[in-house]
Amino acid sequence: MCQALEREVGDPEFCRTFIGPKTHLFSNVPVFLSEASVGEMLRTVHAVEAATRLPGYRDAALSWAPEIARQDFGPVGAFMGYDFHLAAEGPRLIEVNTNAGGAFLNALLAKAQRACCREVEVALGRPEADDFGPAVMRMFQHEWELQGRQGIPRRIAIVDDRPAEQYLYPEFLLAQRFFQKNGIDAVIVAGDQLRYARGQLLAEGQPIDLVYNRLVDFSFADPEHRDLRAAYLAGAVVVTPNPRVHALHADKRNLALLSDHAALHGWGASASMLADLVGVPHTVLVTADNAQELWRARKSLFFKPAGGYGSKAVYRGDKVTTGVWAEIIRGGYVAQDFAAPSERMVKLDGSPESRKTDVRLYVYNGEVLLTAARLYQGQTTNFRTPGGGFAPVFVI
Repeated sequence: MCQALEREVGDPEFCRTFIGPKTHLFSNVPVFLSEASVGEMLRTVHAVEAATRLPGYRDAALSWAPEIARQDFGPVGAFMGYDFHLAAEGPRLIEVNTNAGGAFLNALLAKAQRACCREVEVALGRPEADDFGPAVMRMFQHEWELQGRQGIPRRIAIVDDRPAEQYLYPEFLLAQRFFQKNGIDAVIVAGDQLRYARGQLLAEGQPIDLVYNRLVDFSFADPEHRDLRAAYLAGAVVVTPNPRVHALHADKRNLALLSDHAALHGWGASASMLADLVGVPHTVLVTADNAQELWRARKSLFFKPAGGYGSKAVYRGDKVTTGVWAEIIRGGYVAQDFAAPSERMVKLDGSPESRKTDVRLYVYNGEVLLTAARLYQGQTTNFRTPGGGFAPVFVI
């Protein structure tokens, strides 16, 4: 793994400097999925993507979105993340994320794997990671062209708040190197360092053509992002993923729409689309009207904030205290039927232990770029678990 990373960035100290301190970034075991499970996940992804194109769905999703999301500049969103639990009844879509992290790291993790023998190599087939690079370049080029641009972007900004302090900062370095190897200048820049002047978005005084957006201020509402917001609204820069993509796909309230088959049918969803959306657990908005009923049923539910990310302020119902419940019923939460994750056994100091597993499909415009897994312990995914972290996926 370290050799793959160091080859990619051309820095023999990269792994020691950036990966070594992150003890639980990568697990030391792979995850095996059946073709049947992967097929079910793909059908769910395609059904969700089709549902988000229904005019009725869009009207409903945009009804609770910020005004900025109503602007449609064309891009459909780089690196969508579809997160699944492999429940006993089949894969269940837990949530959809824009700017899903980990793709570049997981691509190299997959490439670093070696089959133990020829028979296993044949059984596992050709890894997705072999096609990852060209697919990512096509993705960013397509986003560029969807906003009416020609040629290729000259300079891309990889944007986050305090990027060097982010846990996945090594991935930003990999993305920067990736763009540079493909003939595009790339900079890593904090959102508050961008400037909009004379009709151009600037980073360190240099014009930016495209922003690879990793901010969790999904509507650019924070004052420090005002220049990015102004450039975006003026159409002066291509931003992917952007506020509209988040509003249509990743607002957790949309899970209530995707699991409401009666509403979807009324908006024109086909029977096959509805059949494939059974992979979305039933979800409702938490309101004053249903709060008492949800409290009684809380042990079978998961509670998530509508604009949440990275498992922040997410609560498993059987762990909810009265204090937390008071926060939940103040508004902005959804309640989702609990779908238990599958487990993967790992060895720690020679002793077997179980770790929960979730599976992430990195998707662009309905095409799966990469499949990866995360192993963890506790209520939600994290990178603090011995034996946990990102894990490569093999389909058998």
